[in-house]
Amino acid sequence: MSALATGQPAPAFELAGMDAKRYSLEEGLAAGHVLAAFFKASCPTCQYTFPFLERLYQQLRAAGIERVRIWGISQDNAQHSQQFAREFGVTFPILIDEEPYKVSQEYGLSYVPTLFLIAPDGHVQITGDGFSKADLLAIHQCLAQHFSVELPLLFRPNEKVPEYKPG
Repeated sequence: MSALATGQPAPAFELAGMDAKRYSLEEGLAAGHVLAAFFKASCPTCQYTFPFLERLYQQLRAAGIERVRIWGISQDNAQHSQQFAREFGVTFPILIDEEPYKVSQEYGLSYVPTLFLIAPDGHVQITGDGFSKADLLAIHQCLAQHFSVELPLLFRPNEKVPEYKPG
């Protein structure tokens, strides 16, 4: 099974967060866009990608944009997910999709990280797997345009950021 493609409807889900709250795609989309970022704590490419997702999250908050939900969806237990969040400075919600990875399967994951920017209408707007500079820039630009804001650069000029790292 391949990952959901752009334009496809995103399967509904509800998962527990590390904060003991329940998160549903339906409620997230009622507020606006949802960026679902699937990962495993032991994945080096996930470890590389998530600080940039955190940077995007902080940029959106600083711009006063509260209508985007960025959710990490972990294929690990809460303890390992919490360690990952601490180590890589992740402050956005982490949801738990433990074995048999029902939500990951519904989204057709083959690799982690895999990202899905889901529009408020429930359709996948942007998708990508591995670390893709182009995909992250597309998400950054899409959200900036949608909310008519100018966000700071996602990648700083002094950072040596590869174009792609496979998951």
